[in-house]
Amino acid sequence: MTTLSDFEATRLDGTQESLSDYAGKVVLVVNTASRCGFTPQLEGLERLWETYADRGLVVLGFPCNQFGNQEPGSAEEIGAFCQRNYGVSFPMFAKIDVNGAEAHPLYRWLRSQARGVLGTKVRWNFTKFLVGPDGAVVRRFGSATKPEKLAPAIEALLPAS
Repeated sequence: MTTLSDFEATRLDGTQESLSDYAGKVVLVVNTASRCGFTPQLEGLERLWETYADRGLVVLGFPCNQFGNQEPGSAEEIGAFCQRNYGVSFPMFAKIDVNGAEAHPLYRWLRSQARGVLGTKVRWNFTKFLVGPDGAVVRRFGSATKPEKLAPAIEALLPAS
């Protein structure tokens, strides 16, 4: 069975990272964009990360420019924007495609594991995939679902505090 641990991704700083580094953790994977109406969700995602990191939550941000050209910046610009405007300290990765022929293998797998309103395609920025400690996709949340609304689903997967 394929799990999150079977994938690698490139961080904003260009280093390659095995997602097996997050084995045993609850992981929230989000496609982000700096110029989107949902961009303020970065603040809520950071709050989730700060609240639950010590219990085993990791938030992984994957910038994507496939929706309305809302993430045109370089890796350096993306990182600076997210940190400066929203205090983002959770892991951010290099810009990727989430749909289509050039979609990152991680997103091909995520989409196959949890369908959305439009089937397997990611509909817009800030679609969220919740992955359990076993590395399997638990649930998909749409762009309009605010990060704070994910807290009960996250808490259900984390060990008691």
